[in-house]
Amino acid sequence: MKNNFKRPLVLGIIAILLAAMAYLFWQQKTVLKPEQRYKLQEVIAGDIAQNVSANGTLSPVTLVNVGTQVSGTVKKLHVDFNDVVKAGQILAELDDALLVAAAGQSEANIASASASLELARANEERIKSLFSQEYVSRQELDQSLQARRAAEAALRLARAQNDRDRANLGYSVIRSPVAGVVVDRQVDLGQTVAASFQTPVLFKIAQDLSQMQIYTSFAEADIGNIRVGQPVRFNVDAFPNRSFKGSVKQLRLNPTTTQNVVTYNVVVEVENPDQILLPGMTAYVSIIVSEKKNVLTVPNAALRFRPAAESTAKENSQATDSGKENAGEKKGKRRETGTSKIYLLADGQLKPLTVRLGITDNRVTEIISDELKAGDQVVIGEHMPKTEPGSTGGIRFRMF
Repeated sequence: MKNNFKRPLVLGIIAILLAAMAYLFWQQKTVLKPEQRYKLQEVIAGDIAQNVSANGTLSPVTLVNVGTQVSGTVKKLHVDFNDVVKAGQILAELDDALLVAAAGQSEANIASASASLELARANEERIKSLFSQEYVSRQELDQSLQARRAAEAALRLARAQNDRDRANLGYSVIRSPVAGVVVDRQVDLGQTVAASFQTPVLFKIAQDLSQMQIYTSFAEADIGNIRVGQPVRFNVDAFPNRSFKGSVKQLRLNPTTTQNVVTYNVVVEVENPDQILLPGMTAYVSIIVSEKKNVLTVPNAALRFRPAAESTAKENSQATDSGKENAGEKKGKRRETGTSKIYLLADGQLKPLTVRLGITDNRVTEIISDELKAGDQVVIGEHMPKTEPGSTGGIRFRMF
């Protein structure tokens, strides 16, 4: 009997508490002023710039790979890393013993061919004299002519071989083709280099480090707004608190496709008078593709805000549109000029306003509207009711 009496009493108390909680929660939502319920921010008139960003690598404008056309052992090294060199300056020397021997052999071949040519000419003169006296036949005369011509050809061949051997001997001395700075040395003293199949790279020389380039790539969604001559700002990890300037030099038309993502290479020219920017540094590039002066701007949060009282169908529709927009942003697409809805706070009520959108810098967006002016309050969000651990809707209770 006693248990049957207590059960309805407990259920009744719980029902009363739940009703009180619901009432207080409703009262809290209705009593709050709109200024307290919503987060507001002013419409600002100012400048805005739309950028596209990518990473790139700094490189010299001209980087010359110095190799060798002959094989041999490195006998002398005349330069090292970071050395400044002039055009024609000796960088290294290879052991030329075999090349000197080859040149000497070809010179001996020239002497032998010259002697053979003298003999052939003398024989030709004798045969001509005998032929005029009819002591020899026409065939013997023709053979003497052929022998003299063959001796002349052999002499030209010997001289050509000697020119080749002397050129190879000259190639054993590696010289700088340009004036610049040695940025890489890939050979050591005593190392053997072989030029049988391809020319080995011995040195890399940057012609002028006061002029640099950044090689970077942009997605196809961004490349349409990039033009030659546009200003560029970039940062490097070596100087995190410093911003550098450049300009777009070239848009290369050869696309690169990686996992169905198409990118285009963009070359940025950079002035480096202090030569503090070094080859190989990673540059974080930002290209200004559009700028507006003294225009109305609102935070992007104002474009995303939708009041909770809107219908479920409208919320679903907006959620679908927002999902498409977010998917586009994940693929690197910028917001295109279109329309959107923002909410103003007028006379304690939310007032929807459809506006046209301009450019965006991913923080604020340009707004084009005759009904909006600087200083107007736009809603960017809704304050969440404060709660404490173990509480619901700000009401604390203790279970029996």
